[in-house]
Amino acid sequence: MEGNYKKLVDTILSLKKFNKVLFLTCSNRYKNILKTQSPKSTILAEVMSKKLDNVTIINVPDLVIHPCEGNVSREDGNKCGVKQALLKDKEKNPSGYHRCWASLHNPDDELWKISKELFESDCVIFFSSVRWGQANMFYQKLIERLNWINNRYIPYGESNIIKDVTSGFICVGQHQYADQICERQYDNHDYYGFKPDKNLYWYWNAEDIDYDDETLEGYLESYPEFYEEFRIVKSQISPIKTIGVIPNAAAVESLVLPATK
Repeated sequence: MEGNYKKLVDTILSLKKFNKVLFLTCSNRYKNILKTQSPKSTILAEVMSKKLDNVTIINVPDLVIHPCEGNVSREDGNKCGVKQALLKDKEKNPSGYHRCWASLHNPDDELWKISKELFESDCVIFFSSVRWGQANMFYQKLIERLNWINNRYIPYGESNIIKDVTSGFICVGQHQYADQICERQYDNHDYYGFKPDKNLYWYWNAEDIDYDDETLEGYLESYPEFYEEFRIVKSQISPIKTIGVIPNAAAVESLVLPATK
């Protein structure tokens, strides 16, 4: 318990040093369920944001993000992130970096809302749940759609546009694999060109058991244990409803940060 609380506090303290931090929450619930509860990984983002003044939160499931088209693997060669795929819209692509065919082929695509914030940030933290041994589909769809960032300099040889962006990945699961997912995403983000910080890659599992040992009681106990181990007061959690808006600061009174010099 103390270890999990310490991870949360240490992460908050680490994030204070950045100018602008982007939180990308990738778990979901049905809209009526969200009126009374948030996914656990999203709650962690909410809690941390209320102790920071440099965070923008984007809830990825709220956006229209079309699937990756697989242009990196076409028969006529790797066409992902080529200059012809530039999103020619100064509002959506003020940096001029966004090059994705799916953004051009789907006018309603909203990946630009993430890339625009990403290129203005010096740190990004991905928050995901575990589903069937992998990071969930919203995270996977997002990271696949960001492949053009990596492709610009591997293999095209252009500059790495995220070399100064520190990355992290926080994963919440019920049973197993969250640790392996964190390790894999650290490697993936390093390959992408981010500046991954190992201290910002961590996980929480409700039960340290295999899938075939799961019980209904374990599911019922997961939220109470989560709140207890991270010292979170459920009644003070305000679910995120608007992209980029931080919930009220009257949040988690039980989360006391140590004094800093």
